[in-house]
Amino acid sequence: MSSSPLIDASVFMGMHAQDDVTRLACVSFMADRFDAGVVISWEQIGRCDAIVWSYARDVQDAYYPFMDVLHSTMSLTRRPYDAGDLELALRDSRLVGLPLHEALAVAMAANRGVCLVTTSARLHERRGLPVRRPVGSPAADFPEPVAGLYAESLRLHVDGSEL
Repeated sequence: MSSSPLIDASVFMGMHAQDDVTRLACVSFMADRFDAGVVISWEQIGRCDAIVWSYARDVQDAYYPFMDVLHSTMSLTRRPYDAGDLELALRDSRLVGLPLHEALAVAMAANRGVCLVTTSARLHERRGLPVRRPVGSPAADFPEPVAGLYAESLRLHVDGSEL
């Protein structure tokens, strides 16, 4: 894996958060990393889909063109977990009591020597984990056609509890 940061679904879906602070932080982070790239696990992509599929069809239709174009134009690498990620997630005492998807995401980051970029309050409350909040330049924006598709996709507003 490259030295690109690992993101979780909270950052990807955070671009559609109802909370303005979360949404702007996630968008600016992703726009800043458009060319340099990020990494996301297959499971975290599935978590994003599960959230979107819970919305009405017309909202999904407004959202998915953005997601499709972003996934194919941004430097976004998708990776599976490996056995070492599972082993670390289950044995690291710092990860005990976390939902398994969060423990696996932290383990994946730790095993690759990168930070997990997340909005998860649970993870930020724990000491010694390789996690950080999404931060980007305030003026960061996606290039076209992604920017226009993003504006249309904002019909989807995700409650923070879904992240």
